Amino acid sequence: MDDLPFVDEHRVVIAAPGAAVWRALAVRLRRFGGSETFARMLGAEPGRATGTPLDEGATIVGFAVAAVVPERRVSLVGRHRFSRYALILDLSAASDGTTLAALTRAEFPGLRGTVYRALVIGSGAHRVLVRRLLRDVRRQAEVGAIR
Repeated sequence: MDDLPFVDEHRVVIAAPGAAVWRALAVRLRRFGGSETFARMLGAEPGRATGTPLDEGATIVGFAVAAVVPERRVSLVGRHRFSRYALILDLSAASDGTTLAALTRAEFPGLRGTVYRALVIGSGAHRVLVRRLLRDVRRQAEVGAIR
C-alpha cells in the first residue's frame, strides 16, 4: 500500500464516539463497492463481497480488507485493468467527537491508466464518492449516538 502514490485525503469530524463511528462505517461499507457486473467489466479483484466488511480478509466488490485495527483503522486494497489502489479509513479522537479520514493511494499505469485516472480522479467523481461515504458514516453515527 505504501508504495502507491498519494491521490487525496478527505476528513470529517463526527459528533459521536469512535465506537459509534466504527459501527456506522461497518454498515456503510456493506454497500460501498460497485456492482459485480461493473467489477467484471473492469476486471476488478476482488469481484464480489464476502465476509463482514471490517474483518481482515473480507471483501467488498472491488476491495479486499487488507488490515484492521478495530475502532481505529481499516485498509482496503484492490486492482483492475487500469489501476491498483488503496483506501485507508482512519478514526482519531477529536475534541468534539471523532475524526474520520479517508486516504486514497493509487497507480494508473500506461495510457489506459492515464485515461482512467482522468475519468475518475480528474472529473471529480472520486472526490464526490469519498465525500458521500464520509457524509453517510457521519449521519449514521450521529443518529446512532443520539439513541
